Parts: sequence; C-alpha cells; structure tokens
Amino acid sequence: MAIKFTQTTLDKVEKIIEESGYVIRYERGNFQSGYCILQAKKVVVLNKFFQIEGKINTLIDLMPKLEINFDGLTHDSQKLYDEVMVFGSEK
Repeated sequence: MAIKFTQTTLDKVEKIIEESGYVIRYERGNFQSGYCILQAKKVVVLNKFFQIEGKINTLIDLMPKLEINFDGLTHDSQKLYDEVMVFGSEK
C-alpha cells in the first residue's frame, strides 16, 4: 500500500492518535527528531515547520511508541491503522 502525502491523509493519521486520547500540537523549537512525547499528559508535539510528508512520516514512526487503543478506534481508523503499521514496517 502506498501512502498518499496529502492533508486528508494527515488528518486521518492525526485522528487515529487523537481517538486514543492524545493531543497533537504543532510548535516551533529545537526538536532533535522533529517530535516530543509528553507521555504523562498524552501530548505529542511536532515541529510545525515540517512539510505534510514529514508530519505524516513522523506520526507513522511514532505510532508504535504510543498507547493506541485499537478497539477504541472507529472502523475507518482501524483500517487505516492496520495499513499504516504495514507501511511503517516496510520503511
């Protein structure tokens, strides 16, 4: 499966993370890896200057590190999550 790097895809990937109780914030700053996870507060902070492709790739890379509640996701989000996990493992 090929991921399309569009705003719609970014919105869908963000939705998966948000449905698991995380808040995504885009901020500027000196991020070593382009992101920061505040685990106790379930906040993901991404570099706001990333292009859409960078934001999507960063969120996909983060997903295995987050506590994603698969059963709590909508059907569409579950489907995309499965696709994203396959895509992430192929990178």
